[in-house]
Amino acid sequence: MDKKKIKAFLEKIVVDAGVGRLSQTPNFEEKALAQVSRDLALITGQKPQVRKAKKSIAGFKVREGQIVGLRVTLRSDKMVDFFGRLITIVLPRVRDFNGLDLRNIDQGGALNAGIREQFVFPEIAPEESPVSFSLGIALVPRRKNRAQALQTFRTLGVPLKKQ
Repeated sequence: MDKKKIKAFLEKIVVDAGVGRLSQTPNFEEKALAQVSRDLALITGQKPQVRKAKKSIAGFKVREGQIVGLRVTLRSDKMVDFFGRLITIVLPRVRDFNGLDLRNIDQGGALNAGIREQFVFPEIAPEESPVSFSLGIALVPRRKNRAQALQTFRTLGVPLKKQ
């Protein structure tokens, strides 16, 4: 994989983890949030940013200012390293993986993928991490065109399903 090609094509990679479901547990901030933050930092190589709810939603039992997720934005060398590990190590370890669906690429060319558990990353040991959480990964290209992005993702080696 050529680092220059990846840097020329990708603007950033955004990795996020929602912790809204975990926020109902006792000692959430000391135990669960700290563990999710540690795991996300191990996965990405960068400390995650805490995201809070912008407004209250009674149906979801969410209050304004409550912590609902963590986010990391990767650029430059960390982005290239994460991309390489994602394509070569992580995606093949996902159970029943047959390639990313083409519907995961939006009109702006961004590829959005979800991973159900963080344990597919080799940095995370299941016996050391009592908290399970899912991840959302967005690969954001510099060119905002779906057709060009689809072609370039294929040349970079992203495992996409056939049409």
